[in-house]
Amino acid sequence: MFEELRVPVLVAPMAGGPTTPELVAAVAEAGGSGFLAAGYLSADALGERIAKTRELTSRPFGVNLFVPGRKSDVDLSPYVRRIEEEARQYEAEPGDPRWEDDDYPAKVDLVAAQRIPFVSFTFGLPSTTDVARLHEAGSQVIVTVTTPEEAVRAFEVGADALCVQGFEAGAHRGLFVDDPEHPAGGEVYGLLALLRLIGSAVDLPLIAAGGIVHGADVAAVLAAGADAAQLGTAFLRADEAGTQLTHRKALAEGGRVTAITRAFSGRPARGLVNRFLTEHSPYAPSAYPQVHHLTKPVRAAAHAAGDPEGVNLWAGQAYSVAPEGSAAEIVARLKAEAKAAQERVTRRLG
Repeated sequence: MFEELRVPVLVAPMAGGPTTPELVAAVAEAGGSGFLAAGYLSADALGERIAKTRELTSRPFGVNLFVPGRKSDVDLSPYVRRIEEEARQYEAEPGDPRWEDDDYPAKVDLVAAQRIPFVSFTFGLPSTTDVARLHEAGSQVIVTVTTPEEAVRAFEVGADALCVQGFEAGAHRGLFVDDPEHPAGGEVYGLLALLRLIGSAVDLPLIAAGGIVHGADVAAVLAAGADAAQLGTAFLRADEAGTQLTHRKALAEGGRVTAITRAFSGRPARGLVNRFLTEHSPYAPSAYPQVHHLTKPVRAAAHAAGDPEGVNLWAGQAYSVAPEGSAAEIVARLKAEAKAAQERVTRRLG
């Protein structure tokens, strides 16, 4: 699937701003590729980003869609009261904790009409009807999976490839069902173990994701059976990324550990530990996207105030050693590091 890539590196679809058309295009021009993030965008806004990316590169790229889940019936009122109190610190008002489908049907229509080369899905399975429709449009379908069981289900609906997301990954876990009894979302797997288990369960091309920030990591997942590596945190500080200043500063300063939380969105996601995460995680319900909409204005106010303690600082476990610079420089660095790692293994094994 990714044989044409000069560098088997894909920039991850980081919704909410970090993954921009400029970032995807720059990585594509440098020999890799990537995915625009459709999450939180209207179909019209996504169409504008697709058009912009095509203005910047003629290389193939993908789009990632959030699969809508079932509406949670949990009582949100206790958490609403907590966020109301949080909002007062920033002289803000909490948002409406509504459920909605993220404009999903219209986005499927759009990517089919636009004949996007790679369409990936996260938070669940696309229907067999949607998969067949995208195939008819010439798209290859990729499903994000976090367990061998999810991989088998993705294979059964006709996925062309899998994005295998290890526990180390930053931001939202792509699990199909969020188990309220488990803060991390049920049974979890590290990336290398998951690649091995899924590679044994299904015969599909695999994209590795989770904790990959160095070229040696890219070499490691290729050796473990992946066809390409998908990197998010490694590009958060790229010049072309849309990462907000408060987030960039926290990443550069380092010194924080990461943890899984539902506090910001109602769905398990890994970020840097801060006050908001610490205070609200024990009380956050499994209710996405209601909690996302509830906390969004408060997070925006914290960003405006430059306060890293009140925002979601998404990052993978290896964030502290992630590079910065232009996307082209980061891709070149990853390629050189991967080559050096391969040469070292060859020397060690004789």
